[in-house]
Formats: sequence, structure tokens, C-alpha cells
Amino acid sequence: MISGGRLMAMIIKEFVQVRRDRLTFSMMVGIPLMQLVLFGFAINSDPKHLPTAVVDADHGPFGRALVAAMQASAYFAVTGEVDSEAEADRLLVEDRVQFVVNIPPDFSRRVARGERPALLVEADATDPAAMSGALGTLSLLAETALDHDLGGPLASLKASPPPFELRLHRRYNQEASTQFNIVPGLMGVVLTMTMVIMTSLAVTRERERGTMENLLVMPLRPIEVMLGKIVPYVVMGYVQVAVILAAARLVFGVPIVGSVWLLSLGSALFIAANLAVGFTFSTVAKNQLQAMQMSFFYFLPSILLSGFMFPFRGMPRWAQLLGEALPLTHYLRVVRGIMLKGDGVADIAVEAAAMAAILVVVSVIAMLRYRETLD
Repeated sequence: MISGGRLMAMIIKEFVQVRRDRLTFSMMVGIPLMQLVLFGFAINSDPKHLPTAVVDADHGPFGRALVAAMQASAYFAVTGEVDSEAEADRLLVEDRVQFVVNIPPDFSRRVARGERPALLVEADATDPAAMSGALGTLSLLAETALDHDLGGPLASLKASPPPFELRLHRRYNQEASTQFNIVPGLMGVVLTMTMVIMTSLAVTRERERGTMENLLVMPLRPIEVMLGKIVPYVVMGYVQVAVILAAARLVFGVPIVGSVWLLSLGSALFIAANLAVGFTFSTVAKNQLQAMQMSFFYFLPSILLSGFMFPFRGMPRWAQLLGEALPLTHYLRVVRGIMLKGDGVADIAVEAAAMAAILVVVSVIAMLRYRETLD
């Protein structure tokens, strides 16, 4: 027979215990609020104002009208004209623009003659979801962008077919395959999840098992303990990288255009940054459950704000700033750039420097926290 009094006492006891466990209570409240804010305000699967460069060899009225129509559509943000196709190509490689519009010589004159000249639009297709809405609008603009200028004797050109031929070149991912975007990014996601969780349990496990005293009596500096905990997981991280790369190439057909050795160096930096984050969590958490909770609290924004699931350029500025503080954001750019674009050292230098800065800051915090743990 269930006693109402005993049951109520047990329920009250559990509420008291939850209230005393501040970290668990914070997670229960914080994670739903985080999801509400991120999905409600930050996540946007239809990004607009995508940076666009123009190579205008015509300088005629129809070319200017087309660029003005693209900018008015809100999907394209023309950052300016470039002097050559080589410069435009560099902007695409460096991920500074999403589109390049190439207006050929005599474009306006050939439109007026009804010759339907070809207009080449190059798109960075490493993330097909980021450009889907813009490409749909671009097809519409090909039919209507010049209507205002096609008056008088040129009015007959308004009828179909459009007055010019739109040629779209999807760079780095001709078939717009989502595997080309997801599989390389998955390498960063898996490493984030496993590396942070593994090391977040490291010091916490020592404390729970009562073996922390053994570390305290050893002639070890905090940096030595930290490196001793991290190095074995670096090896495990490389095993994961090798498995995912093999699957990407052999199963999904994802190309590896750039240097595998450069990708390995970038992965080492990313692995070390995540392990430092996990080690910091392990010095803060009182038990393994709290370490797991903190790891999940870190993992959720990493997935949502890094550009893995949703286009990075579609997020508001404040969300992009938060994403820049996460190692996964920079690693995704590195791994996709090397595998799909063939990026070299100079191309990934900024992202590598950002990961190195995060590693240094988090490592200092981890060592300071570990000193407090020793005290």
C-alpha cells in the first residue's frame, strides 16, 4: 500500500536535492532557454545579403541594371567591383564572397541586338543550403531584371526567352551534393563531442575514485598533469580523423583536393583546443554527471552556431560573434577549405591563428583552475 505521506516526503526530498545541485538546476533551465533563443533568433536557413563580387568588363547600362536588381533582391550584397577574374577567384577561395558575377564585354550592346549573351555567375557551393534561396531569385531576375530598361524599340526583348543567358558555375561542388558539406564537417563535430567529453571526465574521475591524492603527492606540475591527460586522447582523435577521412573518400566520394598533412596539422590544433576545453570542465565539475552536463551545454551551441547545421552567414551579427569564439567554427572552414578548395597555409592562417588563440586562453584557465583544485 502506497503511503501518501511517505511519497510526498520523497518528492520534497528530491526537490531539495535538485535545488542544492545548482549546476543541474541551471542546466534544466538554461538548455531550454538557449534552444529558444538560438532557434528563435539566431538560426536562419534562408540567408540573405550574401557577399557578391562583380567583374564588369562591359560598364554598360544593362550590366549596371542587373547588378542593381540583384542588390535590391536582398539576397545579394555587392561588395564592389574587382579588376580581374583572378582576383575574384581569390575572393572565392578565401571565403570572402559567396558569388562572383562576370559581365562579359559588349554585354549591353549584344542584349540590345537580341543576341542573348551569356552571363556567368560563379557560386561557392561548399554549403549548398546557403545559396539555394539566392539561386532561385537569380533565375527570376534573369527574366525581369532588365524590363525597366527594355523600352521603346527594345520592348520586344521582354518576351521569353530572357534577354540574356544565365550560366551558373557551382565551384567546389558542381552537383551541389550535401555530402560534400556534411561529411567534412562531421569530422569536427565528432571530435568536439568525443574529445570534450573524454577529458571533462579526466580529473573528475580521479576525484570520485579517490586517486586524486596520488596525483597530489607526485612531483608533477599542473602543465605536466594537463599534458599527460591530453596526449593519449590526441592519438585517439587522429584515429577518428583517419576513419572519417577514409569513409569520406571511399564511401561518399568527397574529394581531398588539398594537402592531407596540412589537414593533419589543423586537426591537431583543433583536437588540442577541444581537449583543453574538456580539461577545464573537469576542474570545475564536482562529479562525472556535472562534467557530462557541462560538455553537453558546450556542445549544443557548437553545433548550432558553427555553420555545421545552418548557414553561418544567415545568422545575425551577435550570433556570428558567439560562433567565432568556438573552435568548431574555424575548424569547419579549415577542413572544408582544404578538402574542397585545396587551401594552402596562407589560406587557413587566420582560422589556425584563431584556434591557437582559443587554445592558449582555455589552457591558461585550465591550469589556473587546476591549481585551485590542488589547493
